[in-house]
Amino acid sequence: MFKKTQLAIFVAGLSLPMIHQAHASENSSSDSQLEEIKVVAHPLANNGTAQNVTILSGDELAREVKFSLGETLSNEAGIQSASFGTAVGRPIIHGLAGARVKTTADRIDTLDVSVTSGDHAVGVEPFIADQITVLRGSSTLLYGSGAIGGVVDVSTSRIHGEPIAETSGRVQFRAGDIADSTNAAFAIDTPLSSNIVLHADGFFSDADDYEIPGFAESAFQIAAEEAEEGHDEEEEGHSEEGGHSEEEEVFGILEGSRSERRGGAVGLSFVGDSGFAGFSVSSLDAEYGLVGGHGHEEEEGEEEAQEAEGGAGIIDLSQTRFDFEAQLNNPFEGVENINFRLGINDYEHNELEPNGEVGTLFSNEAWEARVELRHEPWVGFDGVVGVQLSDREFSAIGEEAFVPPVDSETLGVFWVGQRALGKSELEAGVRFEQVAHSPSTLGLPDLSFNSFSASLGLLGPINESLTLSGMIDLSSRAPTAEELYSNGPHLATNAFEIGDPNLNEEDVISLTLSAGYASKSWELDASVYTMQFQNYIYEIGTDDEIDELPVYRWQQDDANFTGVNLKGLLHLAVIGDGDLDLNFLFDVVRGELDSQPSASENRNLPRIPADRSSLGLSWKSESWEMSLDYLRVNNQRRVAGFELPTDSYEDLSIFVQRKLSFAGSDASVFLHGRNLTDDEQRHHGSIVKDFAPAPGRRWEVGLRLDF
Repeated sequence: MFKKTQLAIFVAGLSLPMIHQAHASENSSSDSQLEEIKVVAHPLANNGTAQNVTILSGDELAREVKFSLGETLSNEAGIQSASFGTAVGRPIIHGLAGARVKTTADRIDTLDVSVTSGDHAVGVEPFIADQITVLRGSSTLLYGSGAIGGVVDVSTSRIHGEPIAETSGRVQFRAGDIADSTNAAFAIDTPLSSNIVLHADGFFSDADDYEIPGFAESAFQIAAEEAEEGHDEEEEGHSEEGGHSEEEEVFGILEGSRSERRGGAVGLSFVGDSGFAGFSVSSLDAEYGLVGGHGHEEEEGEEEAQEAEGGAGIIDLSQTRFDFEAQLNNPFEGVENINFRLGINDYEHNELEPNGEVGTLFSNEAWEARVELRHEPWVGFDGVVGVQLSDREFSAIGEEAFVPPVDSETLGVFWVGQRALGKSELEAGVRFEQVAHSPSTLGLPDLSFNSFSASLGLLGPINESLTLSGMIDLSSRAPTAEELYSNGPHLATNAFEIGDPNLNEEDVISLTLSAGYASKSWELDASVYTMQFQNYIYEIGTDDEIDELPVYRWQQDDANFTGVNLKGLLHLAVIGDGDLDLNFLFDVVRGELDSQPSASENRNLPRIPADRSSLGLSWKSESWEMSLDYLRVNNQRRVAGFELPTDSYEDLSIFVQRKLSFAGSDASVFLHGRNLTDDEQRHHGSIVKDFAPAPGRRWEVGLRLDF
């Protein structure tokens, strides 16, 4: 594996000839044609959209963007959020979360510690995104064998692969009544010359503790605590009546849900006819509360300090990231381009106790590099072959150091291609990957894993309106350091977590069948899928306790997932100069073990999202957009052992936007109301669902200017 000095030599050696040839092309004949290069999450996308791709951009992204990546994507079929208040939320795709969903920024891993725990934020800001892309199937093999659920890429355009002729950008401002939230963000791209492009962006957001419709603790949690207290008193022979008074519970506001984020980036790109090279430097600073507070309770003598600090701990996050990209077009016969990408991230966050003391320091120094070579057709396949390298030096020091310091290295070799078969499209991919974990704690073993993944899909039109597709995937995932080596108290999740160094690779065979229909009257996207896992890795509760915390253990068994996604739109009428449409969504996923592991456990897997369905009306013209949407999330009673059920809830939202022209630029103002039913909403995929419901009724106004 590359060490830092070797990496620097590798970067310099690869980038210099690219910059040299790009500069030579700049001085060549002015009659030469500039070849358009589009650097996107899927390098073959400009030859036709790959299967199983979801894209949010433009007006749709501006409407859906929220404080976390998971919440931003949560209105897409099959995608929900593993929320931890409003400040944190990783995507859950087809019931799969954590390491099975890879998050990237401009095609390089976010290199944060969000996989380590559900209370750790993803190190990318949705408000500065130009586009958010969700890849599934063969496309995920470009980025990792473990991305069984999918890859979520946030594109920021901080490095340009094409010249621009004039300055462009956007500015937006949002303010909400709940938690007195404010958000401001900007992005600008300007040409310094015909070949040099400068990018800058920045953002700021602030929110107080948000209001909730009822108690912070769920009714199931209160009942469980009352039952436990009653049981303890009965065992101790107490005669007085036990119970958990509702007056003791937090009502109307979620302590610790406040958040503040700020950051930005500067990027510089040099673009020539034969390629480009560029770099960017970005920073992110954030402070947000540890909602629920159940794991960060005051010790003796700290009650006053906790009250003064708002009753909960705080995560103080800081990240500095360097990105470099270079591409050379037509370097030699048979190759269309070769692209190099590097990301280096210095990440750390302090988990502060209510009295202001540092409880735990998490640090992650990581880099990832990838080289992609796009070749001309081989046996009919347009394709990309590449190598990906990464190194992660992770450490946690303090009271919540439930994972020891571990150095993880990854080497991946991949090929993804597609070709036409008559009117149909065939997509295929293979990936070989090696992962090595080296803990620094004595007594823990160094472990390495080798995995192979492959994918094959077929997309074919039945007629002008209907398209059918099918995809079969064979994937293998190496266990993460957290799954292997955890052994300590994790107060944010109220658990003592224990890993298993004897875990094997997780293997899965999945099959997805999809149909897309589009006509003048209606549009429909539907898919059904099944995934059969061998050695599925999951964390399960037990009836043991250590340091007064329930013990959760990582283990593996065979399991299966099945699900259905449905999203569509019906064109009802033309009213005035706008279209009136009816939109609908439905998704359901089931995840269970193939057999019951023990008498104390059932076959249900933990934190599987509940069924959802929604119905909405929208009217859109060139100047106006209005919509009214109703969402119902069913209760979740299919719960794992030591997991509490979740009640159903409803959500009614309204959106009104007016588009304007201002000083020759496009502008829009909007009003967005969410949870107008003021229901208590708890997301079953959240680790703090029983201590931290979603916000209550809220209104947001915003202004966006594109120039």
